[in-house]
Amino acid sequence: MGEDLLASRLAQACTLRGSTTLRSGSVSDRYFDKYLFAPDPVLLSEVADRLVPLIPRGTEVLAGLELGGVPVATALSLASGIPAAFVRKEAKGCGTAKLAEGAPVEGRRVVIVEDVVTTGGQVALSARELAVRGAQVNTALCVLDRSDGHHEPLQEMGITLISLFTETDVGW
Repeated sequence: MGEDLLASRLAQACTLRGSTTLRSGSVSDRYFDKYLFAPDPVLLSEVADRLVPLIPRGTEVLAGLELGGVPVATALSLASGIPAAFVRKEAKGCGTAKLAEGAPVEGRRVVIVEDVVTTGGQVALSARELAVRGAQVNTALCVLDRSDGHHEPLQEMGITLISLFTETDVGW
């Protein structure tokens, strides 16, 4: 199997070099800046088209995590016809005071959508909060999995992580 052209294009568009502290607290010499592909309609559309077949059967809501997962979930919703919800890191203290805006999640099979996963920590936190609100969360989709298969917070919760690409796929 040859090199994946989309993975190469994403790596070229989004790889930044230099010391960067990741959300997990670890320091990396490479950073995947998803904000460089999400505003590009061609790349974002191609990513969404490639993610559609990875959506588990029976998914009722695609829950994009603030901030990077929101454009991916929106594009994926357009490509798949599955409604989207947009999940904050914490519920607002004003207005609707909701954690998730958009499609209702209560009693529905929800797949979390994220751009990049390193440890799975934020996905796990959001999954817990969605579950408290009645969502059934068993799966998360991401564009890039930086975890090397080490996403213990998700494994502990029984959440399967499905990634479009890994670091190896993008040539790291």
